[in-house]
Amino acid sequence: MENTRVCVTGGSSYLGSWLVKSLLEKGYTVHATLRNLGDPSKVGLLKGLVPNHAHSRLRLFEADIYNPIQFEPAIQGCKYIFHMATPLQHDPKHIQFKNTTEAAVSGLMSIVESCIKSGTVKRLIYTASVVAASPIKDSGNGFKPSMDESCWTPLNHSFSHANEALMAYTHSKTLSEKEVLRHNGKGDLELEVVSIACGLVGGDTLLPTISASLSMGVLISQVTNNEGWYHTLRFLEELLGKVPIVHIEDVCEAHILCMEKPSITGRFLCASAYLSSAEIASHWKRCYPYINIAEEFVEDLGREISLGSTKLKEIGFEYKFDGKMILDGSLKCAQRLGEVAASQ
Repeated sequence: MENTRVCVTGGSSYLGSWLVKSLLEKGYTVHATLRNLGDPSKVGLLKGLVPNHAHSRLRLFEADIYNPIQFEPAIQGCKYIFHMATPLQHDPKHIQFKNTTEAAVSGLMSIVESCIKSGTVKRLIYTASVVAASPIKDSGNGFKPSMDESCWTPLNHSFSHANEALMAYTHSKTLSEKEVLRHNGKGDLELEVVSIACGLVGGDTLLPTISASLSMGVLISQVTNNEGWYHTLRFLEELLGKVPIVHIEDVCEAHILCMEKPSITGRFLCASAYLSSAEIASHWKRCYPYINIAEEFVEDLGREISLGSTKLKEIGFEYKFDGKMILDGSLKCAQRLGEVAASQ
């Protein structure tokens, strides 16, 4: 493993930092990119992840998705690429792209080209999102019985609780995932492309705040009575029928399994539970009666829909964390960081 080089884009992000840590602990040599090598908090976070003997196996590179050619040095010499970096909101200073989708797709295609040109990259593993996998019917009226890898989000519908940023993110992740999967088998080395559409991630974080770990803030929004985060939770429910959730440790282990398989391509959904916002609120009320959840943060829609994805399990993956463990871990983490009061 020490001789196997892998690259993680967006290495100081919520998911990226945990994946970098997991890869280093397993003995891999890691190239991690971040937008600004002059940011001591981000650099310190990554350098602090590894014991002294592993420092030689971590190299940091500065690269911005708005200037995607910068990723090429980090990709050179690597066998596997994990592409996690993505713009959450469009930066209007960058006039070469008109919106988030253009920036995300253009950056991704530049990274694909760098993988093909490298002469070393065998597989590109793209961190996708379940926002691209809506099980809504083509008519837009109701949902299919289950959600699985065959589901793709229609981009001509509007959804309640949506705002411009959420819809822009949904469009960018949907179009990016479709585009990257088209490049499977390209180049002399016949690049293998895997996309992992992750549910709402929670359970724990290496970052210093819940707000920096955005998805976990959304997951506990009913506990914190955070209206903005709760509207994001409800948007996901309106988009996806219910909310697929997954523990950050399971997400990273799924990525590593999709790297370590001798040969693998295609799309995989990654979620161990599929809960309505009302079911999440019920968990908080049942297990933490001292937490007061306002009535406006609870709405039972009574939807009957299941998670039908089995592809990860079919290749040997086993989830370690169920829905209860993910919710409990998220709350415990928020309490550890001082952002939610401890039990009373």
